[in-house]
Amino acid sequence: SRISMPEIPEEKFLEAVLKVVRANASYVPPYGSGATLYIRPFMLGVGNYIAAGPAPEYLFSVFCFPVGPYFKGGMMPVNFVVSDYDRAAPYGTGAAKVGGNYAASFYPNKLAKESGFADCIYLDPLTHTKIEEVGAANFFGITTDDEFVTPASPSILPSITKYSLLHLSREYLHMKATERDVLIDNLDEFKEAGACGTAAVITPIGGIQYKGRLHVFHSETEVGPITAKLYNILCGIQFGDVEAPGGWILKA
Repeated sequence: SRISMPEIPEEKFLEAVLKVVRANASYVPPYGSGATLYIRPFMLGVGNYIAAGPAPEYLFSVFCFPVGPYFKGGMMPVNFVVSDYDRAAPYGTGAAKVGGNYAASFYPNKLAKESGFADCIYLDPLTHTKIEEVGAANFFGITTDDEFVTPASPSILPSITKYSLLHLSREYLHMKATERDVLIDNLDEFKEAGACGTAAVITPIGGIQYKGRLHVFHSETEVGPITAKLYNILCGIQFGDVEAPGGWILKA
């Protein structure tokens, strides 16, 4: 891996996930509540070693807890602000699921919330011209000619939610769906935008504050129609109301 941790075999990983879900089945939120049981795996370096380098031993664990919407607004548009700070370094660990990536966003997130925004939009650390991520979630946009677009960058986490939405937009909504550069100066090409991730699922972006101007997409108060369709399909698959593509569902 990028930070020299051992790889957990898929069989062991799934065994751990199934055990923790079954042990906490009573905490699964009621159907229709909008809440979910969030599952979080993590791994820590341990052992008798304090030098800067890979640990001699590692502790792998999985825990879960019931959660509501990641952003307080839930499935309602919220506004974001472009940050002057970088989330990850060029050619660094931005594409790896490591704690340092999140720590770098704590202070910018605090500033954003103090200014009335839900979170930050981070630009690429090399040129500061391309959208990378939305705080702890991925960015996506719907162009004026109905193309689903997500940023392509070596500094972005390979989000399963993002790739699920790419697939759903192609196969279920029959849209063109691509990963490509998203220039911050070209926000006018998008009629809808959103943040997506395991915790956020989909949070519509009402507007993005950049260079003193709030660029509004579909609406600051209403969810765009394509964003709403993607949200309903993905949540429908997760809750068993929509038939899932092969291999997407693992029953506990």
